[in-house]
Amino acid sequence: MFTLSAVMNMKSHMFLTYPLICFLFLSSFVYGQLDYKYYDTTCPNLIKIVRNGVWSAISNDTRMPASLLRLHFHDCFVNGCDGSILLDDTSTFTGEKNAFPNRNSTRGYEVIDAIKANVEKACPSTVSCTDILTLAAREAIYLTRGPFWSVCLGRRDSLTASQNAANDQLPSPFEPLVNITAKFVSKGLNVKDVVVLSGAHTLGFAQCFTFKRRLFDFDGSGNPDPTLDSSLLGSLRSVCPNQKDSDSNLAPLDAVTINRFDNIYFKNLMNNSGLLESDQALMNDNTTAALVSNFSKYPYLFSKEFAASMVKLINIGVLTGQNGEIRKNCRVVN
Repeated sequence: MFTLSAVMNMKSHMFLTYPLICFLFLSSFVYGQLDYKYYDTTCPNLIKIVRNGVWSAISNDTRMPASLLRLHFHDCFVNGCDGSILLDDTSTFTGEKNAFPNRNSTRGYEVIDAIKANVEKACPSTVSCTDILTLAAREAIYLTRGPFWSVCLGRRDSLTASQNAANDQLPSPFEPLVNITAKFVSKGLNVKDVVVLSGAHTLGFAQCFTFKRRLFDFDGSGNPDPTLDSSLLGSLRSVCPNQKDSDSNLAPLDAVTINRFDNIYFKNLMNNSGLLESDQALMNDNTTAALVSNFSKYPYLFSKEFAASMVKLINIGVLTGQNGEIRKNCRVVN
């Protein structure tokens, strides 16, 4: 494990930084509310507090970078980046935590809670949970040798959450590529963003139930998915035997470089070694397959495009101005 200072020094020489201007992806009204320097005077140590919190979490759990990025993605994809995924259920609404895509799979809530507590000590009632989650996801990728992107700040937190919206709006690994693409397009993203953001699967693990049919009964045939690499098939069957009690076992989305953000995910797809059916499906469409091929050859290109797609993602449906609130506790509305 690298020290934090070593990673930061190494990053300054080796890895991409990606500053972008807020108004490229925001309306003029929202642009007036968000700013890179939003907390410079009201919470000047915010970035340091978030980075240290993420680093501490990664030191204790190497799965946490993927978990924080997924938590952030699942927040932004449901009615915008508003921290709604962090809310517990109440008597007035059923939240997103137990929606099918999130139940027993989204992680990192306690990391955001810990960072929020430290931010509240330094800057009470100032920084939204949404901005903390947005920064935490960025730091998690940066600290695992991924790209850095600048984040406009000033988002506010939602006053509600919706389990139904999470079930309807989040892409599923069981859906065909055309459906997944349509969900991205509905958020103002495009087919390139589908491929680029799928590259986040260079980190993390998937539960066996999300891909088990590829191993034993693909399309009801009683045979495995013919596109799945035979050696990978054998290793996955050992982790995920054909029995119900293996459904929650974990397999890495990228078994080559499990804890490093890189472009190996795309090389895996080129070798028929994508874990999820929705990942390998990127090779079945000419447009997405061409993007996969390029990203597999040019890691710097992938890093650049990932940063650009993340900037688009983090500005979906944000609340600013007098909309929403600044939660004191990320799990409950004030």
